[in-house]
Amino acid sequence: MTALTLTTAPSLAEPAPPTDPLTSTETPAEAPADAQAAPGCAPGTTIRTDKGEVCGTTADGVNSWLGIRYAAAPSGDLRWAPPEPHARWNGVLQATEQGPNCPQSDGLGAGSTNEDCLSVNVRAPARADARKLPVMVQIHGGGFRFGRPADGSHLVRTGNVVAVEVRYRLGIFGYLAHEDLGKNSGNYAIQDQQAALRWIQRNIAAFGGDPGNVTIFGASAGGSSVCANAVSPTARGLFHKGIAQSGEYNSLFGNNTSWQAQDCKSELPTAKEAHRTGQRFAAALGCTDPRKAAECLRAVPAAKLLDQSGDGLGPDKGTIAPIVDGKTLTMSPAKAFAIGRVNDVTLMHGVDRDEVQLASANTPEDYERLVKEQYGKWAPQVFALYPMKRFPTPSHFIAYRTIVADSNSVCPSLLNHQRMSRHLKVFAYQTDNSDAPPASFLDKTKPNGAFHVVLNQFLSPPAGAQLTANQQAFAAQIVAQWTGFAHTGNPTVDGTPLWKPFSRHDPAVMSLAPAGDSQLTREIGEQHNCGFWNRFAAYGN
Repeated sequence: MTALTLTTAPSLAEPAPPTDPLTSTETPAEAPADAQAAPGCAPGTTIRTDKGEVCGTTADGVNSWLGIRYAAAPSGDLRWAPPEPHARWNGVLQATEQGPNCPQSDGLGAGSTNEDCLSVNVRAPARADARKLPVMVQIHGGGFRFGRPADGSHLVRTGNVVAVEVRYRLGIFGYLAHEDLGKNSGNYAIQDQQAALRWIQRNIAAFGGDPGNVTIFGASAGGSSVCANAVSPTARGLFHKGIAQSGEYNSLFGNNTSWQAQDCKSELPTAKEAHRTGQRFAAALGCTDPRKAAECLRAVPAAKLLDQSGDGLGPDKGTIAPIVDGKTLTMSPAKAFAIGRVNDVTLMHGVDRDEVQLASANTPEDYERLVKEQYGKWAPQVFALYPMKRFPTPSHFIAYRTIVADSNSVCPSLLNHQRMSRHLKVFAYQTDNSDAPPASFLDKTKPNGAFHVVLNQFLSPPAGAQLTANQQAFAAQIVAQWTGFAHTGNPTVDGTPLWKPFSRHDPAVMSLAPAGDSQLTREIGEQHNCGFWNRFAAYGN
């Protein structure tokens, strides 16, 4: 937990940004009781923010400031309310330890019930640089139910950027909608992300970052968040570029799905639908009076709310993912991309070829059953397009993996490339790296191919990761492309292949492959049966 020292700052990087007139009467925060428990700060890391001074640590050429609150604790009357400014503090905030994870179950090992979780980590090169550096803002994934940000130090060291890692409300805390919470209730998580972006606009120059060159990026729910912010009216002007990784992953038909509808292709619930879901959730917790539901729900302990919401897939689980609330999101991202209701940003956008967010087929019988469950009356055509005999052993596993990836990720991603490119500059990609170091959530006995969020293994490498020569070349390329895009808005930089924007006249998609074998391709639609799958897309072609 971050702590406060009451000493005078040893140095100041820059004058404080102008005071926000809406918060100029805030009372300074008091130092917590464990103020001396945090590790000490490194010399020369004291920075003045608009709420007070912070100091951090230095390691391996990177200065880090951890757990800086960008908004007040969203608890009590602020539970299910838009983020409010954090109070000012006196003295120097020792930003040397991570802030708490936002409330979530232990599904990904980040379990928490601490609602005082709206914080950012900032990392910058330790060496002085007169230039303001591009800012890369990480929005973590986890299906909007789980997760915490990864350490961005590798991007800072290798790509000469300032990295910011954002914690935001998750699950029922981030998305519950109910009439008693307001007609535009829901989407607090996306509002948190935007509050963090406003904090960056006010403060990042003091850390060496350029507030006029901000790139947001993330994978899975993080990629979905990039899509949401790219079309959100309330995000206009808060960032300039976005990288949406693996942002198409929901079940195409919503059958036996893993997550509530939430990704870059999904038709999201309307406010009216979400309010009805919220009423059922409230009633299940004994909050049956719709005029007093907000007060009643705010008195329920966090752990009980998590237990009731669960995976969000039952009728009384509440909304735990984005909705069309009418203010933060006025329509689903895919529809906004289709009709051009978008912010003025440049995007990188793509998926991994073998993405799967559904149960696997571990036997031939599983393959038959799962295809019928997932695709219903279309199952005979799916079997004809993907017969097991055309796949190597274990054919049942690989055939179903391919079907799910094509229907849920690859073809919807290609369709979104087409939609986006009518209104924005978009650099499209598909990851074709089938031999990357496996992620912890995979069954390592199976041929998982280019699995979901595979690029995270290279952007934030796990400690002690051992890469082959082929994968080392891939890692260098990916980091160069991602940080190069943050610098210039174009991922074609030294050490990488020419990457042209996707357009109607040239539908070029970068196939990201190891060993320097990446190349532009225009054949994905035919290879993955997208003519068939796009018939079922929301909002048409």
